[in-house]
This record gives sequence, structure tokens and C-alpha cells, in this order.
Amino acid sequence: MTSQNTQQKILASARELFEREGPAAVSMRRVADAVGITPMAIYRHFPNREALLKRISDDAFNEVAQVWLERSRHPDVLQGLLQSMENYLDYALQHPHLFDYAYSVSRDDARRFPEDFRARLSPTFNVVADLLAEGMRRGLLRKADPWDIAMTLWGQAHGLISLFRAGRFSYSEAQFRAFYLQSLGVLFDGIKQ
Repeated sequence: MTSQNTQQKILASARELFEREGPAAVSMRRVADAVGITPMAIYRHFPNREALLKRISDDAFNEVAQVWLERSRHPDVLQGLLQSMENYLDYALQHPHLFDYAYSVSRDDARRFPEDFRARLSPTFNVVADLLAEGMRRGLLRKADPWDIAMTLWGQAHGLISLFRAGRFSYSEAQFRAFYLQSLGVLFDGIKQ
């Protein structure tokens, strides 16, 4: 087994544990057992557990960012914006542990608003801010700071998703999705020209 193959197997096994049981389940011993190596062998590829978790999160985040970018390419800027916000909901529901780790857990390496976002360090947030800027440029949306508006949209989306996942809605997933999109539509109406 080459070093690259071993690293990929470590990442795949760790991500499977992460997705199934959450970051607490990702121990060097459990990952090593799944790969068929010793726990110490993992340290040849990752200096510590935190580095392994960060890599899993970064890889997943980059994958989803690419999907968001592709799905947001729509001739109708507002439709692209709505799709990007629906992507956020999809990610939360399909990958709850990765979602929590990326967006709801305090981490030293987490991006901070506004500096990191304005520096374009968030590939998913960039999609939303770019769509907002394009909508403003075309005269479809009121002129404002696209980064601030993107954060407002994100706050609304994240808050609703967090409440849904915490059991604060009696809605089915389909009912919640409809409410979520309707709620974002109200915000969109407020920023239209």
C-alpha cells in the first residue's frame, strides 16, 4: 500500500465514522482498525486528530462549494440565489455532523466575519455574495454591501435550520423546506429593486 493510498484510506474511513457518528467517534484507534494499520501509522499522514478532522471538514466543504457554484449558475440571478440557499439546507439535512462541525462548532480555524469573508476565504459564502453583487449590478437588487446582505441571508437560513434540527418545528422535512424557502422569499422581496 503506497503512502498516498494509505492516506486516502485513512481519510475515507475517518469520514465514514464522522458522517455516521460525528467527530467524537473519530479516534485514531477506530480509524486504524478500519484501515487495517496501527494507530501510530496514522501520525505519518496527520500530526494529530485535530488535523485529521480539519482535513475531513475541509475536503467536504470544498466538495460542497463546487456543487453550490455549479447549481447557482442560473440565468435568473434570484433563482440562482435561492438555489444557493437551498444548497445550504440540503447540506445540513444530508450531512448533519459535517454541517455542525463546519458551521455550529467553535473552532480556532473557523472563518470570521467580515475580514475572512471579504478576503474571499469562504468558497460557499463567495457564491452568495457574488450573486448578490451581480443582482445589484443588473439593477435587480437594491444597492447595498453584498457581504452584509449575504451574512443576513446566512443568519436567517442557519437560524431556521438550527431550529428545525433542534425539533422546534412540527413540520415534516418537506413542510419545513417549503417554509424555509418562503421565509427566504420574504427576505429577497426586501432586497429587490
